Amino acid sequence: MKKRIGGKNVNRDSLLIRLELMHEIITVIQDNGWTQAEAAKRLGVAQARISEIKTGKVALFTIDILVNMLAAFNRRVTLKVKK
Repeated sequence: MKKRIGGKNVNRDSLLIRLELMHEIITVIQDNGWTQAEAAKRLGVAQARISEIKTGKVALFTIDILVNMLAAFNRRVTLKVKK
């Protein structure tokens, strides 16, 4: 099933994966007590990118970008494919 987001047709599974990765990034930031500015500095991105994650702007992020952000936080992402 596809959904239209940001002018693009997006597979539901891709959307859910990105949302889950964004949630994990938010959790890491909160667990460490970092401000958006501190998290952005650790990731080498603008603070606005952290704000976009926190406000759920999923259309602005690819799975690849989110996985790389988590890797920068020393988190490993694993994949499980189901039938």
